[in-house]
Amino acid sequence: MGKRILVTGGAGFVGSHLCDRLLARGDDVICLDNLFTGRLTNISHLMAGSLKTSPHFEFVRHDVVEPYFAEVDEIYNLASPASPPRYQHNSIKTLKTNFIGMMNMLGLAKRTGAKIFQASTSEVYGDPLVHPQTESYWGHVNPIGLRSCYDEGKRVAETLCFDYHRNHNVDIKVVRIFNTYGPRMDPDDGRVVSNFIVQALKGQPLTVYGDGSQTRAFCFVDDLVTGFIKMMDVSPKDFPGPVNLGNPGEFTMLELAEWVKKLTGSQSPIIHKPLPSDDPKQRRPDISKARSLLGWEPQVALGDGLKQTIEYFATQIRA
Repeated sequence: MGKRILVTGGAGFVGSHLCDRLLARGDDVICLDNLFTGRLTNISHLMAGSLKTSPHFEFVRHDVVEPYFAEVDEIYNLASPASPPRYQHNSIKTLKTNFIGMMNMLGLAKRTGAKIFQASTSEVYGDPLVHPQTESYWGHVNPIGLRSCYDEGKRVAETLCFDYHRNHNVDIKVVRIFNTYGPRMDPDDGRVVSNFIVQALKGQPLTVYGDGSQTRAFCFVDDLVTGFIKMMDVSPKDFPGPVNLGNPGEFTMLELAEWVKKLTGSQSPIIHKPLPSDDPKQRRPDISKARSLLGWEPQVALGDGLKQTIEYFATQIRA
């Protein structure tokens, strides 16, 4: 018999893939989303009227800033905008989602005895002075910058998780996500992979910020979701995290732009614009813990993942 699982932010890019995977293994899933950045198109195949409708899936339009009550076995908390343009659009709302929303979900976990998973982020490391980043690194974050609503929101959410764990014995699992890409990304979300692919497919110049030497490590969404489930199901009971989930392969922005041009066959030029405030110059995870405790590491190479993502965006742009 499957579990009854609540996925907040379940209509989002990553959340919808997680819902698919949980349903495929036989769980009942409540997908909670206020659709601020989540999209119904991401979960339409699971809803009433679809040929693939799942009787084990329920969508609830709800904001985690408001209390929510349900009897569940597990909670995956993915509620929060994740791209800089989206989380800066309403920075106070981003902070409330990460703080009050986290507190509401932890309260639900405490009441029901549910295990709770927090999707944290590599942004808790800020513009790191340590490379690659290990979970023991405390970070280098500007608490009053444009990105701080997200960076500090995720940091305080981790604090809440560990205080509920210490004070109320809530079973927590915290992961720190490094740059993720794949089908169902919003073409307009402003992240570098979606930006480059959309620009290339439309024949527009590819916009690189700064000189393009800043680095990121890109993890395909299928690999990430596998890591989520392993953290929830496989990690030792006495290991709450945090654990890094990401691809340790490191690429510069210029290298990524050239990858996208090659795979799309685009002749678009690459142009440079000023580097945004507090944009990290280096980002690469140390995934030693994920390897040793979860038996997890990424399987999808960047080129293969980009091909699938490009195919998805091509259908979106034609539509």
